[in-house]
Amino acid sequence: MSIENLPEGSGHSSTSTHRVVVVGGGFGGLPATRFLARANVEVTLIDRRNHHLFQPLLYQVATGILSPGQIAPVLRQILRKHDNVQVEMAEVTGFDLERRVVKTVTIPTEVREYPYDSLIVAAGAGQSYFGHDEFALIAPGMKTIDDAFELRRRVYGAFELAESSVDDVRRRYWLTMVVVGAGPTGVELAGQLRELATRTLTGNFRTIDPASVRVVLVDGGAEPLATFGDRLSSRAAKALTDMGVELVMHTRVVGVDPLGVDLEGPDGKDRITAGTTIWAAGVQASPLARLLAEATGSETDRSGRIAVLPDLSLPGHPEVFAVGDMASINNLPGLCEVAMQGGLHAANTIRRRLNGDTRDVRFKYRDVGSAAALGRFNAIVSFHGVRLSGFPGWVVWLFVHIAFLNGFGHRLSAMSRWARSMIGRSRPERFFSMGHTGGDLSLPEDVKRRVMPSPFPIFEEMTKKPEPGQRPPST
Repeated sequence: MSIENLPEGSGHSSTSTHRVVVVGGGFGGLPATRFLARANVEVTLIDRRNHHLFQPLLYQVATGILSPGQIAPVLRQILRKHDNVQVEMAEVTGFDLERRVVKTVTIPTEVREYPYDSLIVAAGAGQSYFGHDEFALIAPGMKTIDDAFELRRRVYGAFELAESSVDDVRRRYWLTMVVVGAGPTGVELAGQLRELATRTLTGNFRTIDPASVRVVLVDGGAEPLATFGDRLSSRAAKALTDMGVELVMHTRVVGVDPLGVDLEGPDGKDRITAGTTIWAAGVQASPLARLLAEATGSETDRSGRIAVLPDLSLPGHPEVFAVGDMASINNLPGLCEVAMQGGLHAANTIRRRLNGDTRDVRFKYRDVGSAAALGRFNAIVSFHGVRLSGFPGWVVWLFVHIAFLNGFGHRLSAMSRWARSMIGRSRPERFFSMGHTGGDLSLPEDVKRRVMPSPFPIFEEMTKKPEPGQRPPST
């Protein structure tokens, strides 16, 4: 369908320049914005954060290898050379598809609408606790920079608390860490926790041996990294075991509390006493997927992802696209490559329509393979029947991640950090705060309200009703 044949709403542009709004500056939204920046359109990129985040390397921020800036470049800086692109830091609260506007709350509390002619929604996904949101306070996930800081605080803090403990029971408690979920995130994190303890922290403590840390990886499947195939999964299991990671497979986590986790497996119920629990299992699509589904009559799956048409548009609204982790099509996995290709497909569809091409082109995902780092100079890679592990797999992992990082400077500095941590033993990013600072954590809303401070306390003070005889704050 061509742009000229699309139904008009009150948000339809009265100018000759086509307006595109992109929601989300992640792996789906940023490539789409860059592609459209070279077209004769006006692009508005809306994100509640000011940065693009390379989520696959968050675990290296959490364990002290990389700094946040190396994997979280600022969106305005990335897009600074494109005059037709406007970056807006705001939180999307809804859509009016008939009027063609995106509703937002800008910083701090102003309500604003952004009109569009075409809309790409790439809002991603958050952590899922499978109906047990109460686990989130004890077992944080890893979706944001502040999540990585929180995990760093808990991991390095556990070693410090073990060092100052006066009895062996407390030391064992603090030196037991449970990672829930044996997908790429959980596997890579578990491996790094052991390498941190056995390489970096050697000689740092006087009353504990960091290498005695117990890292337990729990998953309901038969082997870690099940999507990589039996052969690579078996290699991953052996590599992790050799590193000292305990694998607890065919087992579900049925309870999480400050003292440990409750398990249910083939042999019945069990419990692991642990001072640190990390959640790396399950994702839930952005709530914006549900809002779009309600507006268009589309369905959502168990993970909250919206069902899209073959060209990634929504039923009855060919001008609206949903891409990435929030969209469900052909049972594709929630990978950054799927989001990138989906964003580019939506952007290319918009440009083709503007050029008069009315064909409906289906989205075809080109599988570029999967890779996961198990430890130092050790990774597994699956690509079109090619299976690599060990050092050859790590070389491929290295080049893939270098290619996906934004900016030459970030690539160079990341390679420098990897050399220092893998050839040497250095992890420069080991600082942490003992206090829970809240921040931009990927928590369920009810948990978030309990632990996160107000982002703008000064505005709350300004709106408070003054006490009798108290002078109200000036504005």
